[in-house]
Amino acid sequence: MKSRLLLACVLTCLACVVAPAAEPIAIGSRLEPLVDDFLIDTMSSARLVLNRPTPREVAIVHDAPWEGCTCCYHTVFQDGDIYRMYYRGCHHGTPRKGGPQQKYCYAESRDGIHWTKPKLGLFEWAGSKENNIILVGLGEHNFAPFKDSNPACKPDEKYKALGSGKGGLVAFTSPDGIHWKLTSDKPVITKGAFDSQNQAFWDDTRGCYVEFHRGFKDGVRDIMTCTSTDFSKWTDPVWLEYPGAPKEHLYTNQITPYYRAPHILMGFPKRFMPKRRTWDTRPGLSDGVFMTSRDGHAFHRWGEALIRPGLQKERWVNRNNMAARGIVVTKSSIAGTPDELSIYSTEGYYQGEDCKLRRYTVRIDGFVSVQAPLAGGQFVTKPITFEGKELLLNFSTSAAGSIRVEVQGADGKPIKGFALADCADIFGDTIQRVVTWKGGSDVGKLAGKPVRLRFELKDADLYSIRFR
Repeated sequence: MKSRLLLACVLTCLACVVAPAAEPIAIGSRLEPLVDDFLIDTMSSARLVLNRPTPREVAIVHDAPWEGCTCCYHTVFQDGDIYRMYYRGCHHGTPRKGGPQQKYCYAESRDGIHWTKPKLGLFEWAGSKENNIILVGLGEHNFAPFKDSNPACKPDEKYKALGSGKGGLVAFTSPDGIHWKLTSDKPVITKGAFDSQNQAFWDDTRGCYVEFHRGFKDGVRDIMTCTSTDFSKWTDPVWLEYPGAPKEHLYTNQITPYYRAPHILMGFPKRFMPKRRTWDTRPGLSDGVFMTSRDGHAFHRWGEALIRPGLQKERWVNRNNMAARGIVVTKSSIAGTPDELSIYSTEGYYQGEDCKLRRYTVRIDGFVSVQAPLAGGQFVTKPITFEGKELLLNFSTSAAGSIRVEVQGADGKPIKGFALADCADIFGDTIQRVVTWKGGSDVGKLAGKPVRLRFELKDADLYSIRFR
């Protein structure tokens, strides 16, 4: 008996030794933002860091008579030459006379920075249709539109949305993003708690519609997801998972594909701390957090806030700091510098006669980076395969800092001509730089073969990599 057990142990150990290595990760020529450790095998004296966006100007003030101090649930996206914004018009306190308390409104911009409220003439308020209201009735609490990128989408349904109805979420379509039609007053999704902003979009990577909505799990606000092929029949929702993250109230989700790497979903939930309060009588404080996923189910969620309430007193009040759904590209205010990303967050909620939406900016691909001090740090990727002839980096260094790259075989040994010593110091600050070695930049002969990349960083941030 003992000899059989010993033999079994020996065979098990031998199996471990000779087990084949994991399949290399095929990244092709797609952009890979370094938002998680998906590609990272080992790291020394370097770390992944969350980069907080820079607050900019107030993008829009909700001061129209049909708006007010509880306007929220914003959706922002670029549509050709126009930036579109949708939000709930609502006021807390003395009821505003002229129409229903809640309604959905529309604003637009040519640059994502300066916004106007067009007079659409669709719905009457206080005897006039000179307003920007686009929806009254079902869905008016949390209407969440998107432009449908499904290749099979009908022309008169190019825009779609979900909004709360009796018993769940109801679906809408529109030919132009302004004039909306309810597909049915019967809900298409019924399992969950829907008093929040509930998102849907066409996922080009998975080839289906994906939806994320609120639920309560053991008394805590959480996020559920389901999918559909036709925007009508949806799968039963399942809970998202956040490996290693604590249980926290996630009031909204704001999940969207990242436009430069649509295989990565980025979420900007509003984290709600229900028992905390400051000077205001209402309990509950919020901030904005950041999370990413590669499968739409398991999310890497950062514990640190992406957007803190900050020095403004009015942001330390219940239900502020709610991010809009959407990441858009905007021009930098500094001449000669690249475009940047803009996201938006609410402030002034529950206070006075109006609330506001402030713009925040971050560099392209810049939400997370691998960072190392001047003393130096490094990381090595898992085995990968790629397509292309050049390696591009999005990075930033100090004047004294640098980055070098080594291409290794799957066994971890440097490939001749692509060792660390062959790589010239890379320094500067750019969205796209080609890596060169003594023999040049062409890595085409290594395409399709399993390789590892070793990065040496000194006072540097590396945001994304890509082969082309």
